[in-house]
Amino acid sequence: MAAENTNAAANERQLILFALGNGSYGIPIENVFEIKKMEEITVVPKAPKFIEGVINLRGNVVPVVDLRRRFGMATVDVTKRTKIIIVEIGKRQFGLIVDSVAEVVTLSNDQIEPSLPTVSGLKAEFINGIGKMNDKLIIILEISRILQSTEDIKVEDNV
Repeated sequence: MAAENTNAAANERQLILFALGNGSYGIPIENVFEIKKMEEITVVPKAPKFIEGVINLRGNVVPVVDLRRRFGMATVDVTKRTKIIIVEIGKRQFGLIVDSVAEVVTLSNDQIEPSLPTVSGLKAEFINGIGKMNDKLIIILEISRILQSTEDIKVEDNV
């Protein structure tokens, strides 16, 4: 019986769903540390444009990425629904500002298509796959690539 449960788990992915504009996005739940209300963010001079700044998370300084800026989307005003998703990659934590967090869903592997070269203007490197749930498409993010991409993260020597 335990082997059947393991096989079922291997064929499924749990995702935290969130919205940016009209799009639905997912992050694998194993990368999510916590979800916070929007709070005061300290600006860091000369940080890449998509880095909103840093927050203090129980004594740890955590960089916060504005996903709208990272993906080249128009910025919007912060609302009560705006959240910061704290994700963990290895031992690093960082925050992702999203319009709203929806729910946790479980998708089977046959509900997930591999990524296309560009989907809705996002670079393929940021996309792990496209999930299909009822009539909704979910862009599953490759969370480790959002900060590790070489684009926009260059040390500028022209001071």
